[in-house]
Amino acid sequence: MRASRLMSILLLLQTRDRVTAQEIADQLEVSVRTVYRDMESLSAAGIPVYGDAGHDGGYRLLDGFRAKLELLTADEAESLFLSGLPTAASDLGLGAVVAAANLKVMSALPPELRDRAGRIAARFHLDAPGWYSETEPTPYLTPVANAVWYERAVRFNYIRWATPHLVTRTTDPLGLVLKSGNWYLVGRADAQLRTYRISRIMELEILDDPVTRPADFDLAAYWSGYLESFDQRRHRDSASIRVDSATFERLTELLEPAAVQAARDSATAPDPTGHREIRLPIESLDRAVPDLLRLGAGAEVLGPEELRARLATETAAMARVYQS
Repeated sequence: MRASRLMSILLLLQTRDRVTAQEIADQLEVSVRTVYRDMESLSAAGIPVYGDAGHDGGYRLLDGFRAKLELLTADEAESLFLSGLPTAASDLGLGAVVAAANLKVMSALPPELRDRAGRIAARFHLDAPGWYSETEPTPYLTPVANAVWYERAVRFNYIRWATPHLVTRTTDPLGLVLKSGNWYLVGRADAQLRTYRISRIMELEILDDPVTRPADFDLAAYWSGYLESFDQRRHRDSASIRVDSATFERLTELLEPAAVQAARDSATAPDPTGHREIRLPIESLDRAVPDLLRLGAGAEVLGPEELRARLATETAAMARVYQS
């Protein structure tokens, strides 16, 4: 571990003109005191590194010195696909590995390409979680990732919506998916592919049983199909709604993508007042009421009648609150 860290420091020095001890510590997730000891070790090993004191000081290599340390370790090469997802890499326990891989790649680039790569990194950032939501705690994410990586079966308790709520599952883990800040495990159980939300996994055990991955399994293709079938399963009914032109134009701000697409596909031509009739898929009456209230006074539910009655009751109650 220490030898790998020393190599990372050396590569970091090769990619920058000057770097402070605090910057090195932040990059490698160690203390500043550890950096000081590592710099002494590099100097003792004959590396021409020296430090400048003061506000604009820092460590740098002697001009012209360049070590040939660009070869990636297996872990670093495998982690490169996460280099644009620092939060995901950190969640999986690969933050330091990804940082080391990036340093080696940057060090291998000629100066002009290194500067261009640095400009891109400074101008583009991917933040996977959605707005107005907190990332769920996932204490078992790292062991699940290890099971996926090393192809070992897992047994865990799982909290689900249906009854019984707490069940025990034994699964061959095949892949991990990060969706809107939430992690999901795709696995095979009883010859069927299943999806589990990592935050609902309890008391996980990695088994000694090896996992044989299906030769034709494609994680991205499976997930795309899963999302499509998920919408079909949860949208058990639909509602007929009359909306004005302003509300129709704002549907992308007010509804989820599947509902917006359904509205556009079903929309009638505008009448003389600019109103259209659309059909929206709904999961349940309880879920539909708050979802449709977001449309405001620019929308009128025409059916089903029970949903219309529920909205009438809710809006009347709200009116009484504000009138009082």
